[in-house]
Amino acid sequence: MSTEPFAATNAIESEQRDPLVVLEANLDHWNRARGPWIEKAIFRNDLTPDRALELCLTTDGEVDIVTEVSPADADRVQASEHARLIVNDANRVLVGIINRQERDVPLQDPDVRRALNLAVDRAKVVTEGLNGYATPLAALTSPWCSGFPQGLKPFDHDPARAKELFRGWPEGRPLRLATAGAFQGIAGLIAGDLRSALGIDVDVIVVGDEQAAAGARVLLENKLPMAWDVLLFGWFDLSSEAPPAAVHREFFGLDGAFRAGPPLPEFDALFDEMKVQLDGGRLVEVAERIDALCHDQALGLFLCAPQALYAVNNHVSFGPYRTTFEIAEVTVDEQHWSRTGGGADLTGGGSGDEVTGSQAAPVAGYGAMPPDADGKAKPGFSGAAGNAC
Repeated sequence: MSTEPFAATNAIESEQRDPLVVLEANLDHWNRARGPWIEKAIFRNDLTPDRALELCLTTDGEVDIVTEVSPADADRVQASEHARLIVNDANRVLVGIINRQERDVPLQDPDVRRALNLAVDRAKVVTEGLNGYATPLAALTSPWCSGFPQGLKPFDHDPARAKELFRGWPEGRPLRLATAGAFQGIAGLIAGDLRSALGIDVDVIVVGDEQAAAGARVLLENKLPMAWDVLLFGWFDLSSEAPPAAVHREFFGLDGAFRAGPPLPEFDALFDEMKVQLDGGRLVEVAERIDALCHDQALGLFLCAPQALYAVNNHVSFGPYRTTFEIAEVTVDEQHWSRTGGGADLTGGGSGDEVTGSQAAPVAGYGAMPPDADGKAKPGFSGAAGNAC
């Protein structure tokens, strides 16, 4: 008896993706009450994200579900006659990693880091940068997750207080704000706030794919100096139980992949306390203290939790998870193309309940999405690959 609701009909043995990945229902699945409820799911690697979305919105039988829809495309989905927009509070964060290395700027000073947080208008980042599809964050734990400190609120937008705390910055030295292309618009909003509140120049550095890969290695090794002061970065959590294990540790822990600066003994002591807890209530309590510490010390430029957006065919029932993309519970109604005889026969398998979609390749830089018709990058979140099926 297999533990998975679907089984792949073809194995991928190389980095080169097959045009189609076909999953067939496992009728011996141990939890048939959950599913699967469709006979087949086809992931399409032969489509670009834009083409997959276009097919989902304008046709029946080509693409049924598209994940990682950009907020810039949300209105298109809502206007479609063939599909609808599904929005979900997902376990993901958009944060500015603050470079605390010993350098020429005082970012080791908590007050200077607080000034950065007080200078940024998170409401504007959400409404103008992400079309309203995000939740402002106080630190790295979303309000719906276990381990969120009750009552902890995002930093206020207080330019006057930010200016008071922003002391010791070298005269004429611009702040260097690095970003992947997909967050370029958001970076521009943040840069404008920092210039206005703090009275400094801000250089926005857009990082290309090759630069992102090299920069990731520098960040991971944590040995060489980094050329930026703040790096806009997206990350995700595959569990809602103890976010510090997969999120906070990566940014601030002793062995964290994204720690930009010297170790933080107070953080590491709390994390060591959390990781040995056997009692669930005690574990949550320590997780709350970790998130509160990150906020109190302004260890990052804490921004928001972007929502996950899906385009879903009107005849497909799909319920999103906060953590992963799951299709075990997906069903189709009597008007779905697989039951009425329409749609593209992608595999030559004939009729039967199935959904089709495309799987966009992951893009380096965490958040890179294809540009729009004017060549401008769309805001998006692709720390995990997008899917269309």
